[in-house]
Amino acid sequence: MRRTSTSHRRRSHRKASAGIALGAVAALLSVAVQTGPATADDQDSATASAAGKSADRGELPVKLSPTQRASLLRHADAAKATTADKLRLGAREKLVVRDVVKDRDGTTHTRYERTYAGLPVLGGDLVVETDADGATRQVHRASKFALKNVPTTAKVRPATAEKQAIKAADAAGAKKTDADKAPRKVVWLAQGKPVLAWETVVGGLQDDGTPNELHVVTDAATGKKLFEWQGIHNGIGNTQYSGQVTLSTAQTGSGYTLTDNDRGGHKTYNLGNRTSGTGTLFSQSSDTWGNGSPSNPATAGADAHYGAAETWDYFKEVHGRSGIRGDGQGAYSRVHYGNNYVNAFWDDSCFCMTYGDGSGNSNPLTSLDVAAHEMSHGVTSATADLVYSGESGGLNEATSDIFATAVEFHANNSADPGDYLIGEKIDINGDGTPLRYQDKPSKDGASKDNWYAGIGNIDVHYSSGPANHWFYLLSEGSGAKVINGVSYDSPTADGLPVTGIGRDKAALIWYKALTTKFTSTTNYASARTGTLAVAGELYGTSSAEYKAVADAWAGIAVGTRPGGGDPGTGKTFSNDANVTIPDYPGRAVTSKITTSGLSGKAPSGLQVGVKIVHSYSGDLQVDLVGPSGKAYRLHSVASDPTPDIDTTYTVNASAENANGTWQLRVQDRGPGDTGYIDSFKLTFP
Repeated sequence: MRRTSTSHRRRSHRKASAGIALGAVAALLSVAVQTGPATADDQDSATASAAGKSADRGELPVKLSPTQRASLLRHADAAKATTADKLRLGAREKLVVRDVVKDRDGTTHTRYERTYAGLPVLGGDLVVETDADGATRQVHRASKFALKNVPTTAKVRPATAEKQAIKAADAAGAKKTDADKAPRKVVWLAQGKPVLAWETVVGGLQDDGTPNELHVVTDAATGKKLFEWQGIHNGIGNTQYSGQVTLSTAQTGSGYTLTDNDRGGHKTYNLGNRTSGTGTLFSQSSDTWGNGSPSNPATAGADAHYGAAETWDYFKEVHGRSGIRGDGQGAYSRVHYGNNYVNAFWDDSCFCMTYGDGSGNSNPLTSLDVAAHEMSHGVTSATADLVYSGESGGLNEATSDIFATAVEFHANNSADPGDYLIGEKIDINGDGTPLRYQDKPSKDGASKDNWYAGIGNIDVHYSSGPANHWFYLLSEGSGAKVINGVSYDSPTADGLPVTGIGRDKAALIWYKALTTKFTSTTNYASARTGTLAVAGELYGTSSAEYKAVADAWAGIAVGTRPGGGDPGTGKTFSNDANVTIPDYPGRAVTSKITTSGLSGKAPSGLQVGVKIVHSYSGDLQVDLVGPSGKAYRLHSVASDPTPDIDTTYTVNASAENANGTWQLRVQDRGPGDTGYIDSFKLTFP
């Protein structure tokens, strides 16, 4: 191994600070966009770098070596039958150990998949939290539904499921479609009660040239398509974007290769404009790579190799994670994919990052934040495995943007200073503007600033906007400011200010929630619950950090501020009468408010306060019904085991007359849990 640099530039001092087992590849862009080593004390100092309380050291993760992690995994595997008994799983269920995280106080977070009668259970993942004595403290489940009475004999033939899957891929514009392998029989648990299903994976190419890995789930009893998601997650060197940098390379005889034995043997390959295979490992007689220009193939190789190293260093130095899977094994990078390919992606099946050369093959997508974005998809896949569709898909994309920003600041490279812009170096739009903005995501013309009912129905690259916005607000706060020469002006959904706690703390909270609280089906509401739980563990529930987390979520229209905040100077109407919510399959119930003394239309920022006491909020479908009879979805049914709803929603009700009868309509859509509407409030700013 050699660590070489033509300039011997040293890094300046820096502070160290879910698919449902479904996802495999994530691309940086949606198709629509394309067309248009440290000590433990170092970590502590970083997490306490912002004003406020230092993190509880006991709640910080232990920096496990690959050997230590493997030992914990073996221990969990040996005890999985006992764990299943403690969780009261059925006789036909078995646990499969996926990951483990250990805190300094001895708390262990073990992540499991499940099988039923030997079949994989999609959406059956869970995280078991045990204390130092081995007692179970909490269990975070992707689904609350019991696995029982599931037939294991399919009525629908696998060939029928395969045909349906290929048809779905063709409809999405895929090319050269064909099933990668025969459909596999699974139990589908991600959207409610378990059903026997076929999972088919369709290969070929997507319409923009990205490899296709479309997963289609078909009901094995009826032939109905239940779900689909895309498995490909879109997302010394003289580099094009980061200047002259130090690279870790390997000497082989009289030459050198882009092999980083300091980081698990990570390798960087040249695909030579092909779209399949591994390519050729970059090798040459000189240990100086590239010339800073895209005309030299090794330039993109140097950028990708550098980005992989910086991302590895960030996760290891800051979060104690040794490699993407935490097992000390390196991934690999492939550059020069295709011709004029304007994208980059992570693929679980090859455990690799792949980069196109951009429009005109002149702007390879190998900048530092893009590399970090793609590698972070791998971290998500190895931990929460956020399904790459709906709200969890937006959170998956946002996770990669959040850590892309964290890596960029951590690298402290003067040629590419840290910022809250994604892809600002690769000129994806052809006008010098970045791909995404975290302070105000809507500046890209498509991303959303705030959560709203139905956001899970849009492209995951745009539904990521609110979580990106949350991270910026928590890191830096709202309002106008200049950071590293970049001007930002971040608004809030409720018009109230947010005070930031620093990006180191914000990233730590997100990472710990990702690895110990989130599951494959986590949505925005449960992401709020998970991050608040982490903030409470690290800093205390009365801390400024805990309040800031809640305020930042309220700032993107998810939940309320501690104490309620100030909803404005307008008029408020409320109904505090309790209304019992019948258990499923009971009818919907309503709480009504009649408004008067107002003029004209209702506002675009109508504040709807909802307080519901219920043992399982994921069962509930909640709508605001305006005087016209139009319904506005506030809360959708989801696999969210958290109790109660206590949230103020922002609704664009400008099509309604302000005066009239407004209704809060609630229906329980799942059996076994009960509750009541406690209060309903409308505030007209």
